[in-house]
Amino acid sequence: MIALPARTRFAIAAALIGVIALAARGWAIWAEPMWLDEGYSAYAASKGWAFLWQVVPRYETHPPFYYSLLRAWTLVAGDGLVAHRMLGLVCGLATLPVLALAARRLARLSGANPVPVTLAALLLAAVSPMLVEMTREIRPYPLMILVYASATLALLAIAERRAAGLPLAGRAFAGYLACAALMLWLHNLGPLYAAALGLALLCVVRVETMSKADWLWLAGGHLIVLVIWSPALFILLDQAPMWVKATWLKWSTVDLWRRATVMFAGPRDDMRIAALVLALLGGAVLLAARGGWRLLAALLLLGGLPLAVSLIVSATIAPIFIIRTMTPLAIPAILLMACGAHWHRWRFGWVIPVAALAWITVEQARMDLAARERPKRDWYRTMEWLAPRFRPGDVVFAYPNEGALPFDRAVRDYGLTIPSRPIPTAIPSLNPPPGSWYVSGSRGVPSLDRAHLRLIANEHATRAVPTIWLLRLGPWAYDKGDVFLDELSKGRVEVGRFKDGAIDIVGLRKQSSSPVIAGEGDRPQDGGEAAR
Repeated sequence: MIALPARTRFAIAAALIGVIALAARGWAIWAEPMWLDEGYSAYAASKGWAFLWQVVPRYETHPPFYYSLLRAWTLVAGDGLVAHRMLGLVCGLATLPVLALAARRLARLSGANPVPVTLAALLLAAVSPMLVEMTREIRPYPLMILVYASATLALLAIAERRAAGLPLAGRAFAGYLACAALMLWLHNLGPLYAAALGLALLCVVRVETMSKADWLWLAGGHLIVLVIWSPALFILLDQAPMWVKATWLKWSTVDLWRRATVMFAGPRDDMRIAALVLALLGGAVLLAARGGWRLLAALLLLGGLPLAVSLIVSATIAPIFIIRTMTPLAIPAILLMACGAHWHRWRFGWVIPVAALAWITVEQARMDLAARERPKRDWYRTMEWLAPRFRPGDVVFAYPNEGALPFDRAVRDYGLTIPSRPIPTAIPSLNPPPGSWYVSGSRGVPSLDRAHLRLIANEHATRAVPTIWLLRLGPWAYDKGDVFLDELSKGRVEVGRFKDGAIDIVGLRKQSSSPVIAGEGDRPQDGGEAAR
């Protein structure tokens, strides 16, 4: 048997892990309909540049940078479902080599063997349920994860330069500044990530050895980042009061520690235990190295500060903690766990990290498979129910108006002609009637009082519709008491109902039409079961 060189064996192993990562992220990526937040992304990207930079900041809490990038992408790749998702897929796959470089540099700084550390980091990232799920989202999270991984790599490069006595200024510092600016422009929680990056930088630059020129570069570089971020800051300050006043999120401490750690390992306690074992061993490896405490402190800040601040703000001011917004924190956690793969204190001590790594990766891979069984909101199943019942002249009334975003995308994906009418107007409804209020914290999605809903129900255009299919997305929040349903039901008879999670569709036909005898398929549905 011919013995392969070590570099060849490493390349083969890395390639196999890459195939696993591609399969986990790309499998059936065309089969999941866009859900509400993805519908927002696709809708904004379909508009012109003026809409993105003049209208979006008036109702959207996030900066318009990601939507602009998505628009540029779709102008080249197309605006179909797969084309939209390909941007996230590219970012998700690009994260792997960046993470591998970071793991290799971290191993070199800590005196560990770079081969097991790099392969462990790649394997953990390849099957991480949160990284896999976010890669498939038409949202800024895949790009945020890639940028955070790149920023971590830049910090490790800076640590290496400073340990060698080199000045702060250089390509690594420029890369760090660019990544910090991108994180600030990608999400309204970008300041939390930028703060973590800044404090982690102070851990690795060896402040006691900084020259005057280093301090000038440090201050000047961050000042430039703040200037670049200033327009997004004004957007955030403008939108924050509405979010604080009317957010749909509710703060709860129920199972909080599990919700706050799911992005590091997965949703199960056995996976958390395996991840904790690897992280503790990784911490031991770093502390045993000369100056390794700096690296450990940097990783803990990168992985813990945004989470801690988001929890504190959620408990004291307004709920901002959402698991998917914290997924970039998996990057420093994976690097710390990967360092644990090098731990071999006793003769058979290597068995502990190997067993923990095997357990967590196998269980995460199983969860990736299970996640493909059912989408978040099955708009395609909604189409399959509605299409055979829909007749010429019928109209879908979407209340709240944001329900039309994923609905219209599913209609397009199925190649159907089913018109929708967002109530009161298409996103954003920036000038709603007096007496309206906001439920979700978005100025573009109002709820209307009964008087205005009655006016809409009594319009000639409304009364002329043979069958109104009322699409209610979360009626318990936007149509409490079924007010709009009651107003539209006057002079109409219910002819069908579909319910799947937050999706609720009620068919209301004019009583003057020919009577309809409800068949088996017209019974109310909820997840495949009849319910009323």
